[in-house]
Amino acid sequence: MPIIDLSATIRSSPPGTMEAVRVDLANHDHALGAAQIQALFQVPAALLRNGEGWATDTFTRLGTHDTTHVDAPWHYNSVIQGQPAQTIDALPLEWFFAPGVVLDMRHKEDGDAVRVEEVQAALQSSGHTLRPGDIVLVHTGRDAFYDQPDYLFRGPGVTPEATRWLYDQGVRVMGIDAWGWDAPLDRQARAALTRQEAGIFWAAHQLDLPYCQIERLVNLAALPPSGFMVACFPLKVAGGSAGPCRAVAIL
Repeated sequence: MPIIDLSATIRSSPPGTMEAVRVDLANHDHALGAAQIQALFQVPAALLRNGEGWATDTFTRLGTHDTTHVDAPWHYNSVIQGQPAQTIDALPLEWFFAPGVVLDMRHKEDGDAVRVEEVQAALQSSGHTLRPGDIVLVHTGRDAFYDQPDYLFRGPGVTPEATRWLYDQGVRVMGIDAWGWDAPLDRQARAALTRQEAGIFWAAHQLDLPYCQIERLVNLAALPPSGFMVACFPLKVAGGSAGPCRAVAIL
């Protein structure tokens, strides 16, 4: 059965990426591995196949939110619905393998609000009957800018009302192929500061709801509107606010 990769490749960030979201990856070749083996175990390269040791890789910088990842409720607030918010290692695995549906929002401009009625219309167009536990994926097309320095400033924003509506239908995992589920942070910040109101910045995150977001998805254009399963198991990070994941769609 076809499997479509919905996860971005983890690589060092391009020049110009902000320090707070930069990824640094070092690849160590077989010659270095041979030298390590000799230093650790006194086994010379002559006793290794082709004179090569192990190849290894080291993340010198990788945050749990710096690639395709699943956000846990703990990311949004410390207390959700009067209870300590769940960290990524405390969530039920059943949430992360379920039928998926794609909502086409490619027509939305950067910063536009994705409203309840638009979610409902996209669902109707998909022909999918939403059921509790389904995974909803919002297709914006912003994965085309994934390696650009301004990627985090692109994308529409799913409104708190639309997020709550999905939650009320039994959806516990919802994802997007933009940097974040809410509108770009710079736009939210301007609106919050101009109006001097709480509940504007990061509004869909801080809804007091125990749900998960998959952010930084790619390849949603390769999917049909429905008729597939999504697997998006996050890494089991102790006390983590998120976990990088290898999200895939299984047709």
